[in-house]
Amino acid sequence: MDETMNLIDRAHQGDKEARDQLVLDNMGLIWSIVRKFGGRGYDLEDLFQIGSIGLIKAIDKFDLSYEVRFSTYAVPMILGEVKRFLRDDGMIKVSRSLKEMGMKAKIARESLTCSLGREPTVEEIAREMGVSKEEVAASMEAGAEVESLYKAIQKEDENGLCLMDKIEDQNQDQERLLNHMVLKELIEGLEEKEREIILRRYFENQTQTEIAKALNISQVQVSRLEKRILKRMRDRF
Repeated sequence: MDETMNLIDRAHQGDKEARDQLVLDNMGLIWSIVRKFGGRGYDLEDLFQIGSIGLIKAIDKFDLSYEVRFSTYAVPMILGEVKRFLRDDGMIKVSRSLKEMGMKAKIARESLTCSLGREPTVEEIAREMGVSKEEVAASMEAGAEVESLYKAIQKEDENGLCLMDKIEDQNQDQERLLNHMVLKELIEGLEEKEREIILRRYFENQTQTEIAKALNISQVQVSRLEKRILKRMRDRF
């Protein structure tokens, strides 16, 4: 088990130091994502805090049996958290200070939920942040209405529908079409062997071992090729 997997395993067992180390190790990944949203009138530090929430969720939900790098799994989680924030922001106007406290309260809540193994109380969140429970309650109330739109209908299903999925949104269809077009272009730009690896790995859900047997190469070679291909696709994107 490599160091990242070891840290994730320890974090799942409640080791806060391991969890904090994973956040430190992946700060560069968060920044690489939030910088893509620069120039939209948002402080990148704020977006970094939002991206950190996505990273923490990725740490908590990552299954050690996944045959995929943690960073590959974390990217869509971080990206999704930032996109949800940008989509929600502005629906309910609150002061900047209250908005910042709300973000800090959300991070403290995520951290305490992991360390305590249960949902923390407002008093515990306030104590963690060093502020009054009234301030915490006000900041959480300010974002509660919007946040509830993205609350999973079934908590046990991490990929389940949320309330927002029930609301028709033409922009979602346009965004889905755009993402499909970009992905199609990226895949078509690959060499034949590279394209086959990506299609087998991510569209046919084959393991690296299965791909290695089909292409008559070693699993290590498949792993190295996959990393190189994904990096080039990310750079082109």
